[in-house]
Amino acid sequence: MSFDHLGLRPELLKAVSKKGYEAPTEIQARAIPVILGGRDILARAQTGTGKTDAFALPIVEVLSGSHGNGHHPRALVLTPTRELALQVGESIKAYARKVGLRCTVAFGGVRIEPQIERLQRGIDILVATPGRLLDLAEQGFLNLALIEFLIFDEADRMLDLGFSREIGQILELLPEDRRTMLFSATYSPQIRALASRMLKNPENVEITPEVITAEAVTQKIHFVERDNKLPLLLHLIDRQKGNRILVFARTRTWANRLTDKIAAHGVNVAALHGSKSQSLRKRTLEEFKAGEIHVLVATDVAARGLDISDLPLVVNYDMPGFPEEYIHRIGRTGRAGHSGVAVSLVCPEEHDLLAAIEKALGRKIPVEAVKGYTQDSDIPDGVLYRPGNPVSEKKAPKAIKALVADKKGAKLPVRGKGPKPAGDGPTRTKSDSGRSGKPGDTAGGKVRSPKAGRSDERGGKPKAGGTGGKPARPASRPAKPAKPGRGRTGR
Repeated sequence: MSFDHLGLRPELLKAVSKKGYEAPTEIQARAIPVILGGRDILARAQTGTGKTDAFALPIVEVLSGSHGNGHHPRALVLTPTRELALQVGESIKAYARKVGLRCTVAFGGVRIEPQIERLQRGIDILVATPGRLLDLAEQGFLNLALIEFLIFDEADRMLDLGFSREIGQILELLPEDRRTMLFSATYSPQIRALASRMLKNPENVEITPEVITAEAVTQKIHFVERDNKLPLLLHLIDRQKGNRILVFARTRTWANRLTDKIAAHGVNVAALHGSKSQSLRKRTLEEFKAGEIHVLVATDVAARGLDISDLPLVVNYDMPGFPEEYIHRIGRTGRAGHSGVAVSLVCPEEHDLLAAIEKALGRKIPVEAVKGYTQDSDIPDGVLYRPGNPVSEKKAPKAIKALVADKKGAKLPVRGKGPKPAGDGPTRTKSDSGRSGKPGDTAGGKVRSPKAGRSDERGGKPKAGGTGGKPARPASRPAKPAKPGRGRTGR
């Protein structure tokens, strides 16, 4: 099937062709006729399947056939994160401008005044995060009484981030006579309850995730001791020879620490998570897309809003807590006709998480050894002993192992809490939606949450990380008495 058979006007067909799309994806081929036919829709589709155009094209098609009052929006798209709002907004704008419609994006973490000015100039389609949308409505700058289309994009993620109360408040501001579309990656009981509350006689469209993950993404597992995760990650980065790499960490704290450790290896790297300001996050994404940043270390907040057409490698430094997050993470690669590789570094403590992912996928993920780094792999020549590696533990001379054990036992305690060993990862199992752990420090100072407007990513204010001990003074210089509470910030 081609786009010509979907009932779209020539202007939209030209816009689709300009994007380089020759044929609709499965979700587009099934959803567009339903929306054009006047039905509500409940769609299950993973990221990277083309679902944004599956609702953007028919909405623009329908709205272009009539005129509103030119001031208040007629279509509202709700997204859980700022990155996804920007991505969806760019897609809709590419089509809307072809038929004389106006679209704008509103989200928290930035100044509200420019968004108010755009609304006052008049819009047809609004893409927004729930918190900022309510800010605008409560201050009287947004009237939702004329909404004809309501679309929930990544509805499951919206509920995961705790937007249930805001969704209820938004529904009270909308007219009953409207069309509603709900797109989600999972059909949890909460999603089904939300669908039954909002949708009227919906058409159900389901795209199975197994097909999506198998076609474009090559998946690999590296079984590795926790202490060897960082050396293996640096080895994988070196092998990429300048290609862009997206690394996922479970928490903001470890995203910051990994960024510092990778930067110390001489790599151009940046972190992306909810504690960064919106302007910094936007600039970081632009630099990563342009190839100015080699490695991007992100939390799951980026998994659903990052759209890069040619991203060859995704690395799960920490395994995600839920199978759905794994699918979204690896969906960042293998997009727009490009192939990609998704590598997961799995330590013994994460075997249960891997088992849950493989159960959801319905198959085993291939395991690959990396010489000198993964479990049961050979040790490179010149390395006499690597603690924790089963092969090294078996082959190393007893004298060497005894020497290492003696040195470990001889270490004297230092003031303050010492930093964790390089490569040591977090033991939390919750995803980084702002509920787990206390964010740490970065090389640029303390990370603080945006204060402008409501936050659209749930979580408390970040606090400084742990403390590390000061180095021992030389024996030739008399040491001053230790003062309580002293110690520099650990990195």
